Amino acid sequence: MGMSAGSDDGQPMMEMNTTPLIDVMLVLLIMFIITIPVATHAVNINLPQPQPPSPNQVIDPIKNKLVLTTTNAILWNGAPITEGQLVSILQSTRAINPEPELQFQPEEYASYEITNRVMKIITDSKVSKFGFVGNENFATFSKAQ
Repeated sequence: MGMSAGSDDGQPMMEMNTTPLIDVMLVLLIMFIITIPVATHAVNINLPQPQPPSPNQVIDPIKNKLVLTTTNAILWNGAPITEGQLVSILQSTRAINPEPELQFQPEEYASYEITNRVMKIITDSKVSKFGFVGNENFATFSKAQ
């Protein structure tokens, strides 16, 4: 299938010139790309608002214990708090020098969703001394005899 640039035999050219078709297709493609709206995906998240800690939420300068109960309660050193209060308390603990240790202990049947939200709050607060406690209650060991 060779192309003849200019034959003098007087016969009509049998190949179709596709260059103008390709040009029109490229122009249409560019126009479609320009006119497509930008896809914006938004995920709405209800973040807890910081609330001032009440006087019964005492911050221990050495270590503090955060417990999640099976009834979806968040306990700070035994006192119930909200997620918003947890944000404020964690910000307050970051201001203490040296920063107190935060011990996190979800109960066995605590809600995974609330545990995930509390972990997100702790991660976002950038607490540096953090640890899980009470995991030994759930471990099963077999003693070799």
